Amino acid sequence: MFQPSQADVRRFFCGVRSKMQTQAPMEAIETLASLWIAEHPEYFAELDDVEAAIARNYDLEPGRTNPFLHLSMHLSISEQCSIDQPRGIRQAVELLAKRLDGGLHAAHHVTMECLGQMLADSQRSGLPPDGASYVAAVQRRATRD
Repeated sequence: MFQPSQADVRRFFCGVRSKMQTQAPMEAIETLASLWIAEHPEYFAELDDVEAAIARNYDLEPGRTNPFLHLSMHLSISEQCSIDQPRGIRQAVELLAKRLDGGLHAAHHVTMECLGQMLADSQRSGLPPDGASYVAAVQRRATRD
């Protein structure tokens, strides 16, 4: 299994941002990442300085969004939906996207909350992540009135 370091992830997103600016050719995963980066211009400055990005400690800045974690979650949810794993996530995210004014982008942000909760529950309990409860949480958010 591929397990990039924190620095690897940050270099990846900074590299994609650089390729966006120079219109350099991209691998498929870079193209997908570039689409999510384009949705978040508030991160451009941080992505433009790879050395500062690698050095920054977001844990020391409470309340500040870590753009690399955020973009990684977008990629993760995109991949989950593309292969429908955990089973049912694609439909749940699509239903949520139809329900929300912000479409797929807004649906991803809500799904991130559910994904984060599943991971926190797993860490707290010491058990593997529960994909079924994660999908159910997204489905509940998609059917809320």
